[in-house]
Amino acid sequence: MAIATINPATGETVATFEPHDSAEVDRRITQSHEAFLGLRGTTFAQRAEWMRAAADLMDAEVEETAALLTLEMGKTLAQARAEVRKSATNLRFYADHAEEYLTGRELDAPAVGATRAYTVYEPIGVVLAVMPWNYPLWQVIRFAAPALMAGNTVVLKHASNVPQAALYLDTIFERGGFPAGSFNTLLIGAREVEPVLRDRRVVAVTLTGSEPAGRSVASIAGSEVKHVVLELGGSDPFLVMPSADLEKAVATAVTARTSNNGQACINAKRFIVHEDIYDAFVEKFTAAMATLVVGDPTADATDIGPLATSSGRDEVAELVADALAQGAVATTGGAIPDGPGWFYPPTVVTGVTKSMRLYAEEAFGPVATVFRAASLDEALEIANDTTFGLSSAVWTEDAEEERRAIAGLVVGAVFVNGMSISYPQVPFGGTKDSGIGRELSVEGIREFVNAKSVWKA
Repeated sequence: MAIATINPATGETVATFEPHDSAEVDRRITQSHEAFLGLRGTTFAQRAEWMRAAADLMDAEVEETAALLTLEMGKTLAQARAEVRKSATNLRFYADHAEEYLTGRELDAPAVGATRAYTVYEPIGVVLAVMPWNYPLWQVIRFAAPALMAGNTVVLKHASNVPQAALYLDTIFERGGFPAGSFNTLLIGAREVEPVLRDRRVVAVTLTGSEPAGRSVASIAGSEVKHVVLELGGSDPFLVMPSADLEKAVATAVTARTSNNGQACINAKRFIVHEDIYDAFVEKFTAAMATLVVGDPTADATDIGPLATSSGRDEVAELVADALAQGAVATTGGAIPDGPGWFYPPTVVTGVTKSMRLYAEEAFGPVATVFRAASLDEALEIANDTTFGLSSAVWTEDAEEERRAIAGLVVGAVFVNGMSISYPQVPFGGTKDSGIGRELSVEGIREFVNAKSVWKA
């Protein structure tokens, strides 16, 4: 894929960028390694000052940056602004909490025959980040903020269709005061990731993206004995039981499925509804999805913009077409609209069976599948019948149902009477094929540090 900005609302190429050659990649890795040697000796207070300055810049530039995100990947301006502000919030969160999270702990010295035993957390070096296009700022910032506050440095390989977002990130930390090279963007293609990861100056990698990409990066990292964090796909279940507030559940379901134009790993994708309220849910959900406005993502009235790439739109359309050909029903949407751009309508599909690709594969667009369940046990069985295990939601007012659902869902997170969303304060990550490791909160900042034990006679 060429490194280029292509407006997904029109399909027009706005700008192209020359990839960095091997000499420039080496120069940037060298600079990041040298920056680490200095950054690791700075104090938390100094790094926090720089981090807050970067956050201030991000807030001051919210309009220009949001317009850039909308141009490159098609999210609505309102959601783009929210992404910029959320990213700035995460910078401040780690500025405030990094020292607390990385304070070592005293151990039981007498038990191990010492006068003192304790742990310290130390930065490890240059970390490679391989990031996707769907949240061009947030996906990077949620890793970079804790990594830099821990004293590490970062080299970023961003998705090739958001180069201007990548170049914006290339400047924000240095403008905030971090030493040159603390964060470096590499304008390279997917094939150039392996030599970067095998470079001995790069000590670890984090990837957010597809399952195949995660498997490839993890394989390379394993062969080099380097730490890896993976946040991969999701096919998140959204369970609705008879005791739930149906109106709120439906309204939240619409947002949970269509936020970011339906292109988020933690979007709810499979709606599993108890048979007692199934018909009412489908009717209300279909009506609400059908009223959403699809169109120009820069217009205030637009609810859903285009999908980010033509290939992504084609993949979504193929999944739906396969299901419909085998007997599933689209109660709304289900076909590519006429006209330019990579638009796909909000779509609700019922009657999905295991023979259909849509049953098992992640639909990365505004497509919801609705399943009927006779009981909570059957709902949990359907929910767990996937290789993914990222997040989930359960709607119930019954305390015992809530307890059983939390215990029974094989996922990284459960949201009760709400929708999956990431917060700086809450650990984020999945299980099964959705990935390994965690981002955000205390767990996120401790992924890329050395927990050193100290024993003193």
